[in-house]
Amino acid sequence: MCGAGREPHTPQAGDDGRTSDTVFTALLEDSVVDLYENAPCGHLSTLLDGTIAKVNATLLTWLGYRREDVVGRMRFADLLTVGGKLYHETHFAPLLSMQGEVRGIALELRTADGSRLPVLVTSTVKRSEDGAPMLIRTTISDARERRAYEEELLRGRRKAEEAQQRAEQDRAHLKSVLATLQQSLLPPVLPEVPGLEVAAQYHIASADHLGGDFYDLFSLGDGRFGFFLGDVCGKGPEAAAVTSLARYTLRAAAVHDGDPVVVLSTLNTVLSERYSGGDPRYCTTVFGVLQALEPGGDRFEVTVASGGHPPAIVTRGTGAAEYLPTPGGVLVGIFPDAGFTAARTVLGPGDTLLLYTDGLTEARTPAGRFGDEALLALTEELAPASAPHLVKALADLLGGFGDGLDDDTALLALSVPAPSPKKTATANRTV
Repeated sequence: MCGAGREPHTPQAGDDGRTSDTVFTALLEDSVVDLYENAPCGHLSTLLDGTIAKVNATLLTWLGYRREDVVGRMRFADLLTVGGKLYHETHFAPLLSMQGEVRGIALELRTADGSRLPVLVTSTVKRSEDGAPMLIRTTISDARERRAYEEELLRGRRKAEEAQQRAEQDRAHLKSVLATLQQSLLPPVLPEVPGLEVAAQYHIASADHLGGDFYDLFSLGDGRFGFFLGDVCGKGPEAAAVTSLARYTLRAAAVHDGDPVVVLSTLNTVLSERYSGGDPRYCTTVFGVLQALEPGGDRFEVTVASGGHPPAIVTRGTGAAEYLPTPGGVLVGIFPDAGFTAARTVLGPGDTLLLYTDGLTEARTPAGRFGDEALLALTEELAPASAPHLVKALADLLGGFGDGLDDDTALLALSVPAPSPKKTATANRTV
């Protein structure tokens, strides 16, 4: 058999001095037609009025139409959905007329069975040699996968937005709960103390955390008043539980025995016994008792004891300020047999006693930690200052620390009003 066992001969350029231009030309002509009809995208050509003059097999397959149902019988706008027709008339066609080309427009085609086919449309105007428009050539890309991808992205975005919204709602609810719980650990109002001005402030460093600072002022009877201010180690529900226990223990102990040393010793015993396991809890606390030296007088004796707490500050009516040291006091609740000592002072007209937690002195400033010396200098600069004035000034200071404030701060101030100029003048005339 002739040629048996051989590979079929493929004509090559220059084979026997001959070329295969004719063969390649024939293949090229066939491939152009095939490329148009079976291209991976749809093609159609329309007259200037939109009448379809030519359409490829790919687009006919997508739409489910026969060629004879489309060519010469339908316009391009007839393939569009109602919304697509409106957009074509108001935007697409005018832009194409002005620019001669419109690219990548997202539309939807209506198939023979009534379903919708998302596509991307690009149209160009073919012109004659003298520039007159002849017909419109349009390329259509199947956008179903892209549409599905975009819808999936949109669903994902909506889910993320919904999740974020739920998270914000949960956070707002948590803030509300924490604020309510925080307020429940503080006295709703301070009682009136005859002959004194009182003021307090609780500055929250973060609304997302439950702080452990606390204060209170209450009557002990017989003209005596007890007061305290403290700071529980840690934050959150555990700290809140210790705060609640400390507040009620201090009040109950003071009613039984108003000696500040005894009161702190009682709290120390309660905390050390309650949290004697592997999770110790403790706090710093200042407890004090004040009483007028004379009924209706303007001089008050103050006795305070401290358990590891920053010392109180006394501003004088003379314009001076000083710390009231309470040496020897250790953290309350950390040792079963902790010892405490008391300190005494007298508040006269224009004098103010200030208690605070270390959130104030530990605040960060551009120059470093705010510190004890800066606080004493500030209070001396403000002196003489009433309790409301001093607390407001320090509250404004706390608000100005911004991100430098890492911890909550509680303030409690008691002051003896300075004599009015009128009363002072009257007293001088009497003398």
